[in-house]
Amino acid sequence: MAPQTRRMAFPSVVVVEREDADSEQSTSDEDEPEEEDPLPESESEPEVEVEVAENGNRDNKVKQKAPITISLKKVCKVCKKAGHEAGFKGATYIDCPMKPCFLCKMPGHTTMSCPHRVTIEHGVIPASHRNASNALEFVFERQLRPRIPLIKPAYVIPDKVNCGVIKYHSRRVTCLEFHPTKNNILLSGDKKGQVGVWDYYKTSEKMVYGNIHSCIVNNMRFNPTNDGAVYAASSDGTISCTDMETGISLSLMNLNPDGWQGPSSWRMLYGMDINSEKGVVLVADNFGFLYMVDMRSNSKSGETILIHKKGSKVVGLHCNPIQPELLLSCGNDHFARIWDMRRLEAGSSLFDLAHKRVVNSAYFSPLSGSKILTTSQDNRLRIWDSIFGNMDTPSREIVHSHDFNRHLTPFRAEWDPKDPSESLAVIGRYISENYKGAALHPIDFIDISTGQLVAEVMDPNITTISPVNKLHPREDVLASGSSRSIFIWRPKEKSELVEKKDERKIIVCGRAEKKQSRKFGNESDDSDDDMPNLKGLKGKNVKSKKSVTKSTPYSRKGKR
Repeated sequence: MAPQTRRMAFPSVVVVEREDADSEQSTSDEDEPEEEDPLPESESEPEVEVEVAENGNRDNKVKQKAPITISLKKVCKVCKKAGHEAGFKGATYIDCPMKPCFLCKMPGHTTMSCPHRVTIEHGVIPASHRNASNALEFVFERQLRPRIPLIKPAYVIPDKVNCGVIKYHSRRVTCLEFHPTKNNILLSGDKKGQVGVWDYYKTSEKMVYGNIHSCIVNNMRFNPTNDGAVYAASSDGTISCTDMETGISLSLMNLNPDGWQGPSSWRMLYGMDINSEKGVVLVADNFGFLYMVDMRSNSKSGETILIHKKGSKVVGLHCNPIQPELLLSCGNDHFARIWDMRRLEAGSSLFDLAHKRVVNSAYFSPLSGSKILTTSQDNRLRIWDSIFGNMDTPSREIVHSHDFNRHLTPFRAEWDPKDPSESLAVIGRYISENYKGAALHPIDFIDISTGQLVAEVMDPNITTISPVNKLHPREDVLASGSSRSIFIWRPKEKSELVEKKDERKIIVCGRAEKKQSRKFGNESDDSDDDMPNLKGLKGKNVKSKKSVTKSTPYSRKGKR
């Protein structure tokens, strides 16, 4: 029998700083979690000798224990090399000398001096209309163009927090959707699979359904013929149809009927939209395939079609508002693709819009359907002015800071559905700005026709990032999801009128009294990845606790 030894006490540790190392500890607030550093260098290796008795006795004698000496050196969190530091310190980003500019990805300057940070319209040249001289272009000019005003109307920016629910969800908010007919109802989905219904006119009237999905709710859409029912696509591989009054949910399709069989076979549903003419719900998974569910029979219909590179996520689907037969998809294969649903098959896309990195979202313009707006992980917003013209290159590229989604819901630039000029878009910002000593993350309103920053709205009490933003289709209202909280923004003048009627504007849910330190982009509940939690649900409908706090002050920087 092999001799056994007792567990020895851990040797004493002596920490010694080298002369070239800064004695001041780094306080970098970079979003990316710190990886484990390589084993530290030792001035002298511990020499430990263990004597084992020949008679097999388990008592061992430790002759000598030398101390372990650890040397502290600066290690860059960006390139992982020693000798320098990089990343965020408060609202200031220190560039790594081994990497290009963090914002525009171009070498030769730092992030703080990047011209795109000073003015995001830098380098943006409005493209002239590229006429393709075809029948579709003729129809567009004759039937749709007269609806677009020649004089661009003034933008109305929701720039003041009117009400909010702090820690409404138990995990970060992943999607928002306004009710199609009731202006006061907002739906929200979170990373745990819960769906919340909130009447923000009455503020305290809210409900969270926890029995619909078991993990991330990636997309929600209302039934066009029944506004009391909502469809949701989740990373648990199911599509649900839920009655908003009762919370009763029906599973329409399950791509993982045998349960968890490993990450190589687990299918997650991301992109989703509804084709009202065909009466089908379109969803796409993390392997590049498109599925269709018949809304009348509530069952899968048609064949599964590969629309993106096999093995890549299809994160977005959008049907054209004027011609629903046109489908726009985007995914992790660095492409956005336009399809004709009348002849939908693998490799039959009408246009393939190339990007340099992952495409987080792609949307047709809300009124004419002739423009396309995409958000890519290379810190670029890309705009195509006309789907009837030359689609080889975008009309404009706008540099904007949104290159991060490891512990955040991906940033997506969305159109303002009320803007008749189809030129206003909203998107949250990743990089922080110094506001009176605090690192805040604004929500940007951008004129995509010129690249000009119309307004950046922020609140001193919202220190977390707001990657999920949704503009109301009928009212001057913006809903934003920041970590587990939801906020409603209104124009300052209109918001002041509402304040006189109802002073209870901010509701605190859960254990909000426990204060947590918030570093830049550090979401305490978002440290894991997108793989589902298969431990099951611990309850059904979850009702939130209520308490009242004072309203938050307002701050805004803007251009008109």
